[in-house]
Amino acid sequence: MSIRLRAESYTETSPSHEHNEDFVLVGNDFVVVLDGATPVPGLETGCIHDVPWLVRHLGLRLAEGLVTPGALNLADILERAIQQVRDAHVDSCDLEDPNSPSSTVALLRLCGDRIDYLVLADSSVVLYMDDGGVLPITDDRLDHLEDYSVAGFAAVRNTAEGFWVASTKPEAARHAVSGSVSLANQPVRAAAVLTDGAATLVERHGQTWEHLLGVLEVGPHELVRRTREVDEHAAGTFRGKRHDDATAVLCQFVDSSDGQVSAAGPTLHG
Repeated sequence: MSIRLRAESYTETSPSHEHNEDFVLVGNDFVVVLDGATPVPGLETGCIHDVPWLVRHLGLRLAEGLVTPGALNLADILERAIQQVRDAHVDSCDLEDPNSPSSTVALLRLCGDRIDYLVLADSSVVLYMDDGGVLPITDDRLDHLEDYSVAGFAAVRNTAEGFWVASTKPEAARHAVSGSVSLANQPVRAAAVLTDGAATLVERHGQTWEHLLGVLEVGPHELVRRTREVDEHAAGTFRGKRHDDATAVLCQFVDSSDGQVSAAGPTLHG
């Protein structure tokens, strides 16, 4: 049996943002989802580039690593991609500034009968097993900071005392949550790859990951539409925001002998 990845993606700008700072790229055997961190208005970052620049360049370097023969592990691919982006603007920007543009990372890759995953910061990969089990791959270090002020946040970014994110330190990749699942041993029904703006049904509103999959299977667009609707009518905000850019990918793992797998190349949004 030969397994193929079939994926459907959707990304949408927050109603309160001018530009979408998420990025999604779907290839024949991989998914890349990034969520750029929106800077506080007026914050000096030491960088002449904006967040969309960072996520585009990082996403393309990740894709390059994922399609290069050699089967590096995902942490190695991410480490190299961060270094490549760093090299691209080290001569023009102050990369020691703790507020330099940054991004979360969520990666999924199908290698034969194995699924590899990696999550850095608060985007997610969720695996739904054939037996009804759910395996959420999340990085919750952002939920346990002592000081959420701008200065407090910057002081612990990319440190062992705080959290790790893709920015200017390639070693952040070594602190990602990563692993693999064998489809031979743990058949997977589907997977979701999500930015936090598409996961608030669970993370803010207390729904289950199973409920989120049910909405996602209608279509990633429907998940974002439903999320916007629920966020709008909820009390308060989520991490200081009513809405966020939202990106959702539904992945299915299909026996290619059924003739239903598309041979299309990558689709890019961001």
